[in-house]
Amino acid sequence: MKPKLEGTEKAEIRIVAGSLKGRKLTVFVHEGMRPTPQLVREALFSILGNAVPGRLFFDIFAGTGVVGLEAVSRGAAGARLIEANGKQAAEIQKAIDRFGVADRAQVLKADGYRWAERWVPPANSGPVNLFLSPPFPDLDPAKIPAFLEFVHTLLAKAPEESVLTIQAEDGFPVDRLIEPETWDVRKYGRNMLLFKVKETPPSGVSS
Repeated sequence: MKPKLEGTEKAEIRIVAGSLKGRKLTVFVHEGMRPTPQLVREALFSILGNAVPGRLFFDIFAGTGVVGLEAVSRGAAGARLIEANGKQAAEIQKAIDRFGVADRAQVLKADGYRWAERWVPPANSGPVNLFLSPPFPDLDPAKIPAFLEFVHTLLAKAPEESVLTIQAEDGFPVDRLIEPETWDVRKYGRNMLLFKVKETPPSGVSS
């Protein structure tokens, strides 16, 4: 029997809807991760609704990988799960293989910020979903400016009508986001989901 990894807690997470409904992931959650509670995950996909099927889904800071796999389960055209931690990335790959969705889900071992700098949306992909659930340390006050710049970079690159969603907690500086009045903010206890649709600019205005 392998020993429990120091600083981690074993958990079982269930996919709640779609073709993989009921399938479970056994994961080790460490203190820096920001797992998405099932209630929040259900709310996320309920709000995204028809914006999931047929679109690419990017689960940045994938962690356990459950959000990206839930997107695949609910009909996403494909999921790209970006995770910097090698062990976490390997566990996500095991789940992808076990669930038989390797043709639709791909895990990329990469730092989310550097990935965003290099990211080029697939040609003719149409709108995509970008989900950001950064580790707790990334939203420390000293690191907030880097995270906000990261969000701006992704929005600038995303195709029109794409949806970017941030999972955070009470205290997140919504007023420092680009065009804060255009974000849809939902609260679930201490958890927050923040949604931004990249709108088509008015005729004659470049983005």
